[in-house]
Amino acid sequence: MLYFIGLGLGDAKDITVKGLEIVKQCSRVYLEAYTSILTVGKDALEEYYGRELILADRDMVEQEADEILKGADVSDVAFLVVGDPFGATTHSDLVLRAVNAGIQYRVIHNASIMNAVGCCGLQLYNFGETVSIVFWTDTWRPESFCDKIKKNRDLGMHTLCLLGEGRKIYEPPRFMTVSQAAEQLLEITICVGLARVGAEDQVIRAGTLRQLASCDLGGPLHSMIVTGHLHPLEVDMLRLSAATPDSLQDLRMTDSSTYTS
Repeated sequence: MLYFIGLGLGDAKDITVKGLEIVKQCSRVYLEAYTSILTVGKDALEEYYGRELILADRDMVEQEADEILKGADVSDVAFLVVGDPFGATTHSDLVLRAVNAGIQYRVIHNASIMNAVGCCGLQLYNFGETVSIVFWTDTWRPESFCDKIKKNRDLGMHTLCLLGEGRKIYEPPRFMTVSQAAEQLLEITICVGLARVGAEDQVIRAGTLRQLASCDLGGPLHSMIVTGHLHPLEVDMLRLSAATPDSLQDLRMTDSSTYTS
């Protein structure tokens, strides 16, 4: 069996009991190491799980998938993913490869930013399409995410922005911060910055993009929400994490139950 096991959002202890039991019984355990990171490193996970972990970078998963699948038809192999295994579609290819090779698979779900983002007070069913924001370079400045944000806003929906990793070959990885994303998107609208959701030191800040561009939320991982129409209850919740006392002062009430920026 090939197991896809979600690790949750915080530290080593966020794995489910079911997931940990499976990890301990597997012949090999891979740790997916490119779509996201935990607040602790590989060594801490190995100590808590009591197992050696094999780091699986993008090249291994995309180009050496047969190595991961080897023997999974006669023994148990685990593929560990930060958050939930299918919080993104990145791992669907590995599932299809397993099926085509006649290997059974099973998914052990866990919390991901896609549902934990509700901690900021915005209601999950008011979110539209999620977008990814990548680092701009001098010669590459993609703006397609702006169209999706505008589409969501036209529908009154919030937008969760997943902030990208960027690096050149042979350079250590770097992770985009909320302030960097806000600098690339400076508009007068209310946004929410989130850092290390699920960890004890998680941070939430609500404010305009201009305010968030100068807001330091600490280490990775960061996410950002561009709000759509806001229910009064959502506004009250956002005030709890306002970047400044006047962060939400420019909100307009469009009717008795809706605010917008």
